[in-house]
Amino acid sequence: MVREHQQELQKQLWNIANTLRGNMSADDFRDYILGLIFYKYLSDKLNTYCDNLLAEDGIKFVESDDELIKELHEECVENLGYFVAPNQLFSSLAKRGQKNEFILDELSRVLNDIEQSTTSADSADDFNGLFEELELNSSKLGKNPDSRNKLISQVLVHLENIDFQIENTEIDLLGDAYEYLIGQFASGAGKKAGEFYTPQQVSKILAKLVSIDGNVKSVYDPTCGSGSLLLRVAREVGSHNLEFSGQEQNPSTYNLARMNMLMHGVRYDKFDIKNDDTLENPMHLDQRFDAVVANPPFSANWSANELLLNDERFADYGRLAPKTKADFAFVLHMVHQLNQNGTLAVVVPHGILFRGAAEGHIRKHLIEKKNYLDAVIGLPAGIFFGTSIPTCILVFKKNRTHSEDVLFIDGSNHFEKGKAQNHLRDEDVDRIIEAYAKREPIEKFAHVADLSEIAENDYNLNIPRYVDTFEEEEPVDLDAVATDLTELETKMHSVDADIAGFCAELKIKAPF
Repeated sequence: MVREHQQELQKQLWNIANTLRGNMSADDFRDYILGLIFYKYLSDKLNTYCDNLLAEDGIKFVESDDELIKELHEECVENLGYFVAPNQLFSSLAKRGQKNEFILDELSRVLNDIEQSTTSADSADDFNGLFEELELNSSKLGKNPDSRNKLISQVLVHLENIDFQIENTEIDLLGDAYEYLIGQFASGAGKKAGEFYTPQQVSKILAKLVSIDGNVKSVYDPTCGSGSLLLRVAREVGSHNLEFSGQEQNPSTYNLARMNMLMHGVRYDKFDIKNDDTLENPMHLDQRFDAVVANPPFSANWSANELLLNDERFADYGRLAPKTKADFAFVLHMVHQLNQNGTLAVVVPHGILFRGAAEGHIRKHLIEKKNYLDAVIGLPAGIFFGTSIPTCILVFKKNRTHSEDVLFIDGSNHFEKGKAQNHLRDEDVDRIIEAYAKREPIEKFAHVADLSEIAENDYNLNIPRYVDTFEEEEPVDLDAVATDLTELETKMHSVDADIAGFCAELKIKAPF
């Protein structure tokens, strides 16, 4: 029943998004509908919380007087991290919008007041600027204030009419629906949309890899996008009671990540997500984490400033990642943040496995001197939004159980082909995780390479060097081919004869 409700909810939300956005791009409309869903979540959550507090007195939150509202304000900010006044509830503005009242100015005040309610609270950093991407006076919403008001009112009314609650599971239902929408916008938006969202099956692999040994209490993603990968780790661990940390450079995506955390019931004091360039201005350098996961932008540009050779993240390696390929810069940053008994899993482009110069030097140092590399896992091409580039997952541990070898897995041939994008199936994910857990040779799929074998390959990690997936073609039976050609020629002669006879009967010239 819950699953059916969830699917219906997702379908409704996506239909609303497509119907109401009109000529607006999916990228542009994303921030509005997700922001307003988040406003509804905060509003409904606080309304329910206050109703429960007032239940013994037989009072509803919407009936509260000024003195009671002041008391509830303090209670809510301390426990929920924010406050929404009774007349500012989502339901109140939706009703006014349904009556064709002009609500844009009031909605702007409400969203600002929610942020301001946290000003002196511990939750201030997590709510500050959350709604700044909702530019309600933007011409993208309509040519004039009335048309913009009509569109926003329609969104509020549609959302208010959706039942987000079922059997006390509204957080999971709504959180999952929210994440579903993020994925739908990513797949439909094109232009670098994949930067803020990692396909669920890839997220599942990364999360399973870092949680397979258990005992995960903290998780970190230096390029966290919408935060979905952090939440996937929590799902694999089986608890949202983790310490979540992340950093995201894009301001709107940073807001999306904070919303996503709260929508999934993660308390404001349980996550620490920052907005800045991770490589140039890292925000968590003094922390170490049990699990580190990421899907960084592939072969991104970065400063590669020589002064960074003195940075504690890069100093040991003596070389910096190339200016036009920051892949190893992200890897070394993540290695630095990993604790001694933790696991790191990161998606990278295949080129990182075999390119020479500085990257070859760093790769060799990571394996020969540090001995941190635990596994290399090849993924199918075309499974990421907006790019068909072949990718792989690198797994690192500082305290490796299997310190004499590296596991290679070639999962590139196991997927479901799609029109615009390929997909990993559950059985493909399970196949990879099982191979990683067992760490045994599997013909044409997995190989356990001794460190000496990797050294003999000059620390080139290109997967075909270690996993032979070549399929010999069956020899061609030339006699059978000749027989088939003879039979085909006989049939063609027979057809020609039939056509000639038919044309003769009609007294017309045959076409040959």
